[in-house]
Amino acid sequence: MSLIGMAGAGKSTLATLLARRLGWACLDTDRLIEAQCRERLPDILDRYGLPGFLGIEEDVVAGLGLKRCVVATGGSVIYGARAMERLKAMGPVVHLSIDLPTFLARVGDPGERAFVMPRGMTLSDVYAERQPLYAAAADITVVSCGVTPEACLEHILQGIQS
Repeated sequence: MSLIGMAGAGKSTLATLLARRLGWACLDTDRLIEAQCRERLPDILDRYGLPGFLGIEEDVVAGLGLKRCVVATGGSVIYGARAMERLKAMGPVVHLSIDLPTFLARVGDPGERAFVMPRGMTLSDVYAERQPLYAAAADITVVSCGVTPEACLEHILQGIQS
């Protein structure tokens, strides 16, 4: 199972909770990218630029071959067709949806984190661009703002069982 969505949607937190509940492994693709590149995400973005980072992310995710694992993805994974194909092949893709005000509040200054944002775009622009992509790629969508992580976990489990 994979979790997709905007930064701040709770993908890493919920992946950990889901994995624990299901007795599965948990993998955060951002941490995997950092381990493979031996650099932090902001440094990878600085070194390779946006296209280079997106290529690395797509290669890493497209190369996954996991079973019984909950995968927390980076928000930009949605731009990689091969990566999304791989995630779909591995199991249900869950879109954790948050509204724009929540996203803006949680992300804060994108310069202080590794947030993939093309030059000339605002956070609101990126949000508007990605939302329909997430919705189209997801098997289920669960709103993750305004609810506790535990309540969100229950919604995910109900969604994948139906």
